[in-house]
Amino acid sequence: MKKKLVSASLLLLSFAAGAQNMATTSAKPSMDQEFNKWSIELNGGVNKPTRAMTPGYTTESANFFHGDLGVRYMFSPKFGLKLDVGYDQFKEKKNTPDFESRYVRASLQGVVNVGRALNFETWTNTIGLLAHGGFGVSQISTETGFGGQDYMAHGIAGLTGQIKLSNRVALTGDLTGIVNGRQNWNFDGMGNTTTGSFDGVLLNASVGLTFYLGKHERHADWVGEEDRISELERRVDLVETGLIDSDKDGVADLYDLEPNTIAGVAVNTKGQSIDTNQNGVPDELESYLDKTYEKKGAGTATNNTVEELINGGYVNVYFDFNSSKPTNASLSGVDFLVKYLKNNPGKSADIIGYADEIGSSSYNTELSRKRAEAVKKVAVNAGIDASRLNVIANGEDTSVNKNSKEARQIVRRVTFQVK
Repeated sequence: MKKKLVSASLLLLSFAAGAQNMATTSAKPSMDQEFNKWSIELNGGVNKPTRAMTPGYTTESANFFHGDLGVRYMFSPKFGLKLDVGYDQFKEKKNTPDFESRYVRASLQGVVNVGRALNFETWTNTIGLLAHGGFGVSQISTETGFGGQDYMAHGIAGLTGQIKLSNRVALTGDLTGIVNGRQNWNFDGMGNTTTGSFDGVLLNASVGLTFYLGKHERHADWVGEEDRISELERRVDLVETGLIDSDKDGVADLYDLEPNTIAGVAVNTKGQSIDTNQNGVPDELESYLDKTYEKKGAGTATNNTVEELINGGYVNVYFDFNSSKPTNASLSGVDFLVKYLKNNPGKSADIIGYADEIGSSSYNTELSRKRAEAVKKVAVNAGIDASRLNVIANGEDTSVNKNSKEARQIVRRVTFQVK
């Protein structure tokens, strides 16, 4: 029988691993991926064997000890699977014959998030309820009575109340019932069961903690329909915003690697201005300058006009909200400045940071300084001596409507003044 118990346990583990595999390999990128799915459950409490006890033998109404350890995977906010193991000890009640036995089990259970199914999120964000049930294998062992092990299968079902302590931990209270099949010996180990079919009934009551694992902010246990609708709206808004063509170069911002292209300059399919000789001046603009200005020396007119463009605010580096890291798409602005300074070693530059009006003025001044420092670091790493670069924190730019998200994006920037 011991081999059967081991084989059945391995089967349960294989099934759980297969379920995880299917969830991992078949999942498509969707809103369902925006929450954590794995958790570890640890519980301890009391038990009560309510049937299959030898006459005259009994335990306390709340008999110590029960322990339970489980691993759970949620396929969605409403359904999942868990594999858990449980351990129970049985001892005599005072003034009854002595006995001591142990009960161990391994169970594979389906889990239904009742809280999400009933939309608890409409009235609470901290209380949840899970229903669980399934099947497994178990063993009763004792040194007294029959002095051996009794192996059986069981069905299990229960309810777990949840109180969210944080996005990583929840306090739980669980009530579970277990029915054993083919139990040959009573829980006390002193006598045989009546039929050996479904005689063994055991109740567990426990409290414990659930630990949520994963990189996302919340676990599936606490993601409701309203959250998923909000996420869908956010994604739709992102697509709509991405389809805007801020610099009017014919390439939507979503695909534009250079969202601040100079107006009227030809770009490639990625929205980047065409600069064949890589001197920081778009070919179309450089051609116009060569035709318009008489060259007094190699590159004089072009360099003067590049300086005018830089000082005129046409070359900028942009930032996301509350961020001091330049957006990848706007690093071309730093490259523009770097190339100019390398071609003009006698020149230096002020690096001037700005922020939008959201937040306090003092915070935004510091944020603008951090943005300017970040751009200076990029330029220094690109080969420009730090002594040629001066950081200025200009704080808030109040020149745009602060209620406009698009306008605020324009002023979250670093600009330059060469001299």
